[in-house]
Amino acid sequence: MQYDLLTALAGFAFVSSITPGPNNLMLMASGANFGFTRSLPHMAGVGFGFLAMIILVGLGLGQVFEIYPISHTILKIGSVVYLLYLAWKIATSAPKETSDQTGTPMTFLQACAFQWVNPKAWTMAVTAITVYTPDTNFSALLLVTAVFGAFNIPCITTWNLMGREMARFLTNPTRLRMFNYSMAALLVASLYPVLFP
Repeated sequence: MQYDLLTALAGFAFVSSITPGPNNLMLMASGANFGFTRSLPHMAGVGFGFLAMIILVGLGLGQVFEIYPISHTILKIGSVVYLLYLAWKIATSAPKETSDQTGTPMTFLQACAFQWVNPKAWTMAVTAITVYTPDTNFSALLLVTAVFGAFNIPCITTWNLMGREMARFLTNPTRLRMFNYSMAALLVASLYPVLFP
């Protein structure tokens, strides 16, 4: 891969990984509600699931949308429904003081599976492969995956840490509830590009 293309890929990986999206908003909410350590499986699932998605899209999974256009519509509907469900779960999370402590953050496998209904993850993976992998050989695919890993994992960690730090100011049940409502509203807002492309 040429240096210019690699630099452009690094820029795209950083910007797309650090900007708000379903993963980052949910990790921030998880950090605020459950803390950094309890959110580690969620973070690991996001990182692993997304990198696996890049590899599978690079190996040809993305062509399914071209062969079967209805699959794109099905994925879009499934994504919207699932994100609305997650927004509801975040909005109705009980404050720590009133919770029975049975609430849990997203698990590793749930976070891995979530990547497949995450519109931003699909956009990032398909763009990475179509724009930044002119040679569809396996070594180029691994390089793109490695670059995303180098940026994605620190970025999602940052969002989770921001949530954990915000928890210091969310000790009041009303403030925590308002934070959860805000995170849920932002998650719903992240659907705008999907619903109105």
